[in-house]
Amino acid sequence: MNSKRHIEHFVAPVNETPLLATDTLRVEAAPLSLWADAWHKLRRRPSFIISSAMILLIVIVALAPGLFTQTPPNENCLLAHSEGPPTEGHPLGFTFQGCDVYSRIIHGTQASLSVGALSVICVLVIGVTLGALAGYYGGWIDSILARIGDIFFALPVLLGALVITQLPLFRENKSVWTVVIVISMLAWPQMARITRGAIIEVRQADFVTAARSLGVSKFGALIRHVLPNAIAPVIVLATLNLGAFIVLEATLSFLGIGMPESIMSWGHDISAAQHSIRTNTMILIYPAIALSVTVLSFIMLGDALRDALDPKSLQR
Repeated sequence: MNSKRHIEHFVAPVNETPLLATDTLRVEAAPLSLWADAWHKLRRRPSFIISSAMILLIVIVALAPGLFTQTPPNENCLLAHSEGPPTEGHPLGFTFQGCDVYSRIIHGTQASLSVGALSVICVLVIGVTLGALAGYYGGWIDSILARIGDIFFALPVLLGALVITQLPLFRENKSVWTVVIVISMLAWPQMARITRGAIIEVRQADFVTAARSLGVSKFGALIRHVLPNAIAPVIVLATLNLGAFIVLEATLSFLGIGMPESIMSWGHDISAAQHSIRTNTMILIYPAIALSVTVLSFIMLGDALRDALDPKSLQR
């Protein structure tokens, strides 16, 4: 006797279950690369759009300050205008020495941004080179570079900068390049360590093995295949470091050991405004706001890049 019971299965008619557009799959569409997918994400992030617009404005101000003010920052400084209120042509008032606050902030953008950008470039050259060699070749090269990096890691950047800038060679030759050299000497280990970790993660990939089997030299594989696929975290760190280096330059200038007084710097203006902190606080607040907005812009951009270039975010 057949004990199996007949079970009816209900299947909805096809015309009652139409496929939606989201259910379709474009087989002919090429898969997006890491950079194309990152750009696809960034275009839809308000933080990226806002930070990019702010940075573009800051760059324009640094490159062409004459478009925003016609008043020379160090000329026409009259003590009769000391701590004076805003007037026509001087929207932010005057400093303790009678100089235009707005003009000094506009012209100070160039020095601060130059130090940050040049320091990032130098740190990238040193850190990426040493980190790539250590991570890809390993062995005694990795050991030696790791120990050198540990020595610099043990010295805080600000404390090291305070010591190095007091050496006669640096103290007697203050300039933008002096600050850039000091920052680069102390800030490269972090970049090297990030690069080393990214290189180690990529060097065992199948496409690297395939390139080596096709006759590509070890150094050629590093330059053509490994480094381009490990550069994403380096770009993120460089963006974040740019803001940090601008703050470091302002700190050194505030302490009087950074750039010379002849160069406009927000750190100099904040330091000089200490004399007016009780009588006219806004003289200090204006350059501090300019510094904060600039650093915040690069931090926002770095966060947006990190979220877009993080491979783990693709799995979420």
